This record gives sequence, structure tokens and C-alpha cells, in this order.
Amino acid sequence: MLKQLAAGILAGAFVVISVKLWRILQPINLDQAQLMAWRDTSLFSLPAEPDPSAEAIVDEFIGKWRVQGSAVKQGVWIQSGLTRLATHRGNVPIPAASITKIATSLAALQQWGPAHQFETRVSATGIVKDGVLEGDLVITGGSDPFFVWEEAIALGNSLNQLGIRRVTGNLVIIGNFTMNDQDNPEIAGGQLLQALKSSSWSWQIVRQYQSMAKGTEKPELEIAGNVVVSDTPIPKQEYLLLHKSLPLVDILREMNIYSNNDVSQMLSQAIGGAQTTARLAARSAGVPGSEIQLINGSGLGMENRISPRAACAMLMAIERFLQPYELNLRDVFPLAGRDTKGTMLDRNIPPGAVIKTGTLREVSALAGFLPTRDRGLVWFAIINGGNDILEFRAKQDQLLQRLSVEWGTLTQKSSNQTHKPLIIGDPKRIEKISSALLIENKK
Repeated sequence: MLKQLAAGILAGAFVVISVKLWRILQPINLDQAQLMAWRDTSLFSLPAEPDPSAEAIVDEFIGKWRVQGSAVKQGVWIQSGLTRLATHRGNVPIPAASITKIATSLAALQQWGPAHQFETRVSATGIVKDGVLEGDLVITGGSDPFFVWEEAIALGNSLNQLGIRRVTGNLVIIGNFTMNDQDNPEIAGGQLLQALKSSSWSWQIVRQYQSMAKGTEKPELEIAGNVVVSDTPIPKQEYLLLHKSLPLVDILREMNIYSNNDVSQMLSQAIGGAQTTARLAARSAGVPGSEIQLINGSGLGMENRISPRAACAMLMAIERFLQPYELNLRDVFPLAGRDTKGTMLDRNIPPGAVIKTGTLREVSALAGFLPTRDRGLVWFAIINGGNDILEFRAKQDQLLQRLSVEWGTLTQKSSNQTHKPLIIGDPKRIEKISSALLIENKK
């Protein structure tokens, strides 16, 4: 009888402990390394939650931020592995500005994968004779959000290499073709028209050309007609070139370093819109959909609301997603100590931290991870609402510096990134697929 009673007590205790562990694990997103660490951690040696020193530091800064905006407009979430270190309204969605781009980045990776390249096809409606294309030059867009001057210059050089110097017809735009963040196909086509003919370059094009590899040719392709946007495919056309964009991982890195609203919005639209982007991000991060509320993919507008907890969870989800590809968060977001332009300009972020900023007229946000000696990777999200944006930024940097001192800095032995970004305007990403008919006539 006593043995049965003892067994019952032990079984009941095990159930209680299991339920408590299940509840602890529910809001936390774990990668494989963290799961291994959890498996090897003694039940009775789990770190306290939250961390008193982190709470004290956060409370101090919340007090300072109250002067600039009410406490309900401030949100903080700080987490390391299984442990929630400090929080202030951490699960409340509030206007998050370009923290929205974290959701867009995660959804895009889930949709296409980091190696995905958007394709733009170039074709002709006539034959090439003595350097003249007797017909239209057709551009079929494939939702490339990062087709810029350098890419157009490389495309023009490839057409010249096919022997095409003049087009008697029009420049026809089909599909989703954008250029230099311009999603109006007629305007984007006009920019392409200008880029293909170096004798008509503006100073902006010349400046971008000068950033390309030394010895890059200047294209000279004259198109006699106009830019024509067509809603229907052209049945009779001969393919000339296949242009592949930068890999998605490189596009996301450029987008996040400079917090490019247009690129982020184009990606979100290609995914299926703001609601689809939010749904994919919430599901991947394992947070309630109510904590990621989006009206667009860029973060423009106070209606884009994200909780600090969700921001951290999305960053952790991106890190987990990239690991099988031998990539990490440093390949997608700005890294302090490596990146000095864009959103890293005039910031005092501890070296080794990976961040994403967000700014609106009355919002300043900062999310990412901070490598520390005592706590490992510390994931953080700070969202401030109020009027003095510059002061918010300064205090955010100071908070990270305080945490870095509290837990010690970590010298990173690994490289700043595991992936070397491809070159913008690299002609190697353009395949020549001209038909036998055109080749024969070119001869």
C-alpha cells in the first residue's frame, strides 16, 4: 500500500513538473543548439527568470523614456536561450516602424529560400541583321526587387555582345518589371532605355557605373521606338538573354542595411501582400498572429504593430532557418563593426551585435542580438514611442552598452559572415539564350 502511495505521489510530481516545463517552453523559440543545451541542463539548475540586473537596467531606461513618451508606448523584450531576462509590455503589439522588415525577411525566406534568384527575360520580335534588331526588344519581368543601374548596364553590354546595336521597334515591358525601386513599369522602362545607351547617361548613372568592376564596358544600344507596357504576352518572340537577380539572401542584406522601404514592399507584394507576410512570419516564429499586425511590408505607417517578443522570435526563427544553408543572421542584417553605412551610421552599437532599426516620426525601434560572455546570444527588441527620436536612439545604444558591460563582451572567433555577397551588376548572372534563327541572321 505504501509503495503504491509513494509511486502515485512520484507520478503526480512528475506530471506537475512536466506541465510546468511545457508552459515554460511554449513562448520560447528554440534552435537545435538550444534544444541540446536544454536536454543537458539539470532541472534544478535552470537560471532564474527574469534577471534582476537586467530588469533594473531596463526599469532605469523606462523611467528615462517616460519623459519623452508615456510608459505604454515603450516596449522591451530581452531573452537568452530559454530565459526571459527582462520585459516591459513585451507581448503587446505597438507601432514598430521598420522592424516590419524582419517579418518581410522571414516570410520571403520561407517563401523562396535564401538562394532564390528572380528572373528577367529579354527577347526580340524580329531578326538581327548587321547589328540591327528589326522588331521590338521585349523585357519580361519576374518581380526582381533589386534591378538597379548596374544590372541594366550589364544587360546592355550582353546585348551588345550578341551583336545588337540598334532596335527599330519599341522597348516592350511585360510582367512585373521594376527598376531602381520604381514599380511603375513605364517609368522603369524609361530608366532601362536610358541605361542601355551610355551616350545619354545622367550623372547618377555615371556614378553607379564608376562603382562597377574596372574595365566594364559602356553599352551603346539605340532604340528607335518608345516604351510600351503590355498586359498580354507576345506570342512570337525569340529569347535572347536570361538575367538572374542577386540571391535573395544578398537582396535582404542590402534591404536591411539601408532599410529600403520599396524593396521590402515589393517582396511583400510578391509573397501575397501584408496579411500573407504577417501570417507566414507569425507561424514561422511561433507567436500569436495578434502580435504581428501589418498593413504593408515596409513598416511605413503607425498601423504596423509588432510586439517586442514577436520581433525577437522572428529573428530567432530566421537564424534557425538559415543554419542548414550554412548561413546566419549576419548574412541578412547589419553587423556592428562590419557595416558602417545605412542604418549603422552614427550609432554606438557594441561590436558583434546584429541589429535592425526602425524609425517613424514618433517611433524609434531597435532589435537584434548581442553576443555576451556570460549569457551567450542575448536577443533584444526595444520599441520606443514619443517625439525625440535622436534621444531614443542614443538611449537604445546606451542600454545595449550597459548590458554588454553587465554580461561581458564576447570575442567572436567566427567570420563576420559565412556567405560572400555576389557583386551588383555581375555579368556572370546573365545567360545568353539567343535562338539559332537570330544567331544565323547575326552572321
